[in-house]
Amino acid sequence: METLLTAFLASTVRTATPLALASLGEGMCERAGVINLGMEGTIIAGAFGAAVGAAAGGTVLGIAGGALAGLVVSCVFGIFAIWLRTDQIITGTAVTLGALGLTSALYRVTFGTQGVALSIPTLAPLPLPLLSSIPVLGSAFFSQPVLTYIAFVLAPVCSWFLFRTRTGLIWRATGESPEAVRSAGGRPVQVQLLATSLSGLLGGLAGACLVLSQVGTFADGMSAGRGFIAIAVVALGRWHPSGILAASLLFGGSSALQYLFQAAATAIPYQVFLALPYMMALVVLTSGRRGHAAPAALGGKLENSLS
Repeated sequence: METLLTAFLASTVRTATPLALASLGEGMCERAGVINLGMEGTIIAGAFGAAVGAAAGGTVLGIAGGALAGLVVSCVFGIFAIWLRTDQIITGTAVTLGALGLTSALYRVTFGTQGVALSIPTLAPLPLPLLSSIPVLGSAFFSQPVLTYIAFVLAPVCSWFLFRTRTGLIWRATGESPEAVRSAGGRPVQVQLLATSLSGLLGGLAGACLVLSQVGTFADGMSAGRGFIAIAVVALGRWHPSGILAASLLFGGSSALQYLFQAAATAIPYQVFLALPYMMALVVLTSGRRGHAAPAALGGKLENSLS
């Protein structure tokens, strides 16, 4: 029983890591008033960038390649949605569709039909001294790849930044009232572009995590809706980094649970268990915002006077 619980918790953490990275990026972006619906495209671009980087120069280059690819995609989104003031939802959808198609084409051009399954180095677990030896929890939480530790550290760092610094105050104020920020001498456009860039970096790391920590290869559509689930995670986490991390673990647990149910050889079709995370996302999107409002200016276009 203890072994089964440890395996479930380890699977939960492992599955939650890319979702946590993407959701923290989306949460920081939404705090500045921008819905980055291009996060799905950012993740798949990060996965492809990580595959290319890792195949060329190892895991470190793979992580850098994933982050850079995510940044490029988010910059495309930011140029149109923030600087040119196009509709954020339509722009994000277009960016995602474009990234999915472009990575699929580039993958075949770069690696051919045989792919890269046997040539990509992956990140090994990095056990933390003493902590990894704790019964049950040790191997689950403290014997993970480095990207998992980055995700867990980022949550309190983002929380400190948003709620304990002057820049974080301006960041949150931009998501509530860009006009007020502009009147106080701030620059809402620059804040939103920075927030979008940060979301791209973290989304790219999420894609890199899929390739380097979990799958060990690249495949078309391997982001599997995580960019859209990240929006539900942000709402469930009440736009707070600590809540977002907790919500990511909850979604990770639902994904880990499907593997457990499938292994139990029940008479229920396995597709029902595969749908668990997405069903949860639908529930959150319809009821998750009760009791805590989103940033007031979320998804709105900046006026010309705010540029």
